[in-house]
Amino acid sequence: MPDTLQAEMAARLAKLRADYLASLPAEMATLQSLGKQLVAGKAAQPCLSQLHHRLHRLAGSGGTFGLAALSQQARILEQQVKNWLSPSLVEETALAPFVEGLEALATTIKQAEVPVNFMLRAREEEVRDEAVSIWLVDDDLLLGQEIARQLESFNYAVRLFQCLADADTAAANAAPDILLLDVLFEQERENATEALSEFSHLHALTCPLLFITSHDDFASRVRASKLHAEGYFLKPLDVPRLVCRITHLIDQRRAPPARVMIIDDDQELAEHYCLVLLAAGMEVALLEEPTGLMTRIAEFRPELILMDLHMPDFSGPELAGVIRQHDNWASVPIVYLSGETDLNQQMAAMDRGADDFLNKPISDLQLVTAVRVRVERARQLAAQISRDGLTGLLKHSSIKEAVDIEVARARRNGAPTSVVMLDIDHFKEVNDNYGHAVGDVVIASVAMLLRQRLRHSDIIGRYGGEEFVAVLPDCDMKHARQMMDTLRERLAELKFSYDGSEFHCTISAGLAETNKHPECDGEALLMRADEALYAAKNGGRNQVREAV
Repeated sequence: MPDTLQAEMAARLAKLRADYLASLPAEMATLQSLGKQLVAGKAAQPCLSQLHHRLHRLAGSGGTFGLAALSQQARILEQQVKNWLSPSLVEETALAPFVEGLEALATTIKQAEVPVNFMLRAREEEVRDEAVSIWLVDDDLLLGQEIARQLESFNYAVRLFQCLADADTAAANAAPDILLLDVLFEQERENATEALSEFSHLHALTCPLLFITSHDDFASRVRASKLHAEGYFLKPLDVPRLVCRITHLIDQRRAPPARVMIIDDDQELAEHYCLVLLAAGMEVALLEEPTGLMTRIAEFRPELILMDLHMPDFSGPELAGVIRQHDNWASVPIVYLSGETDLNQQMAAMDRGADDFLNKPISDLQLVTAVRVRVERARQLAAQISRDGLTGLLKHSSIKEAVDIEVARARRNGAPTSVVMLDIDHFKEVNDNYGHAVGDVVIASVAMLLRQRLRHSDIIGRYGGEEFVAVLPDCDMKHARQMMDTLRERLAELKFSYDGSEFHCTISAGLAETNKHPECDGEALLMRADEALYAAKNGGRNQVREAV
């Protein structure tokens, strides 16, 4: 996040805190007035309800704005009111101490401390758009060269080192996107953590770390975990599996910002959470009117919903129940963010559609970390459901659904959308001559090229076997053909190796475009592209044909 934007966020957070502190004297006066009404026996039930709501808000918000003592004292008073509300019976002997406690709340304002706001760059360093840079450290030169050769077939830029010292020297002036180590466990098995920490430049790298090794014992895996390794691969190396993990890690760094919706009746506190998450690079929507809940969710499409448990008009569990009534949002993570400390009430609330519970007050760092972890887990689960394990592309049903959605959108806005069907030529011969493992490498290579050569807005799926589908929004037939010809030529240049021999593969593609076939829905346009693919194969393969 640029320094100017960081400064702006910090200024907004400071102003929000100042406004909160300025509002407290009036809030204290209101609480004391309600306490006097309670002593006078005036409208006990409405009075208790207001006291509970206001004290609950103070207990949740005070610590966030630097008033830990206010939160603690308000929570004690809130619990007392809660006990009175349950049997609707106020203990007269406890009234005087309770009112004294309300008056003492005002003194806690003087104990305010300026909180340390959590501000960080919006995103991790993004991976560059050019070829992904991999540094491979392997003391076995021949094996390292073979691994590098296989990774380069996926269009990775691989730099091979035979020792950690050489890689450390290089890291003084450059940094890879992925660090892949073997030598560490081969030569320094007993002191893996200490060995890497001796190389300051390597130790300072923030890129993902992966290991390839012959050691599958628990102690070695623990040492890798201590080094925060994000992958552990055994020899003989399964390259497609390694490529799949690398692709996942790169996709994480290129992933769009997390979308978080906040539902909380405490406007100042909700705005604080919003600013903190915005500063962490997320997209945030605040819901002020719960009656518009489902419309706002459909518009914003949140990946996580944070909501308070106790709100004046609708409770958190009631709103969670409404969300879960809609199939499209049955799996969106819902996390209660509340000052409720009663474990039974927390469990009862979670039993009604929520996934987790966070207690107020919550630090900025804890909030950001909790949200990031939960969004990432939700994304991983969604990917496992909708994406192909070998290629990381959408599965058959998901890509067909994407075709329907994008073609319908193109019909509404009038912009052209192209649909592409691709197939690897003579793929059966690859499997017959070199084996299915090599065939998987070819399939994964085509998937990687599609990811690299197409735009971030394009949608790609594995239709089945060696066949792929790509949906290109806002792309007419001319530009789609240029993109596919570039992809076709690039794949033909790749060398695949097997048992000392090399071979090449080609692809054929069929194109169909919405504006050229206005009568077609998604399924019909896909059939047109398939017919064009069939014509390309009959016409000699290694070519692109347009639907007629």
